[in-house]
Amino acid sequence: MNVSAWVWAGTLVALTAVLLADLFIIGRRPHEPSVRESSLWVTFYVGLALLFGGGLWLTAGPSIAGQFYTGWLTEYSLSVDNLFVFVIIMGRFAVPRPYQQKVLLIGILLALVMRGGFIAAGAALLAQFSWVFYLFGGFLIYTAINLARQGEPVDDEFSENVLIRWSRKALPLSRNFDGARLTTRENGRRLFTPMLIVMIAIGTTDLIFALDSIPAIFGITQEAYLVFTANVFALMGLRQLYFLLGGLLDRLIYLSYGLSVVLGFIGVKLMLEALAENNLPFVNDGKPVAWAPHIPIWLSLAVILGTLSIATAASLFKSARDRRRELARARR
Repeated sequence: MNVSAWVWAGTLVALTAVLLADLFIIGRRPHEPSVRESSLWVTFYVGLALLFGGGLWLTAGPSIAGQFYTGWLTEYSLSVDNLFVFVIIMGRFAVPRPYQQKVLLIGILLALVMRGGFIAAGAALLAQFSWVFYLFGGFLIYTAINLARQGEPVDDEFSENVLIRWSRKALPLSRNFDGARLTTRENGRRLFTPMLIVMIAIGTTDLIFALDSIPAIFGITQEAYLVFTANVFALMGLRQLYFLLGGLLDRLIYLSYGLSVVLGFIGVKLMLEALAENNLPFVNDGKPVAWAPHIPIWLSLAVILGTLSIATAASLFKSARDRRRELARARR
């Protein structure tokens, strides 16, 4: 896929304009969005992603569009897993609901910058060293195993990292929020509000999740343009999805298992591609492995979509059954 500098520039300008408009709306009127408002925004961003993929289909063909849709769906599903940690962070620091939108948007902007760096580095490595596929594939399989062992999301999965602990000790902090401001003035002193610590927590969490998501999408496509746009479209709707799902998040109890299957599948796919392009001297005498099958993009999309659908349906079914049992016990 040959993407010109003008296409890159136009895409960046358009996506930046959408994000700035979103930021302006939040800055003008901080509030807790209703279900209707969140639904409209999520529908808008999902619609944008579908239209963008349709444009790729018309201009670059169904294969490129399929890679984008598969990568976007993978990143979007991994973003939902991020939301579990976001809920915990917001609760841990008691962020007022009207200001959570701004926290999420700034965190998403930070994530976009960090992921952009990862994408550039990953694309450069893959262009020079095909054996990086082995590293990415092995890392995703390892992550999938850990995610499966983790099982259902728990309330204590977030712990303060070194940067947060250092910030608490080194920075002059106020105990109270001052709206969505990062600084406030108390008794003539300029202090940082807890909002700064929340931003650091969100930003570092996004960085950690990027370590999973970037290798995962490189397992779908090695086109840097598709990797970048799929990440942007997945993150753009994350803030609204946070408020839309709300209490539904704690009902997606099997999501971690579904994501572990997805990451494991992509990890195996990467390992097979590494074998097919092998040049490591200690593997098959440095020759490509002829028997390594190629997994087509339609099969990847079917596996990912099917796995996530089954995990979601099973989660909602079990949650509904548990609620019925609780009601039955209460009536007794």
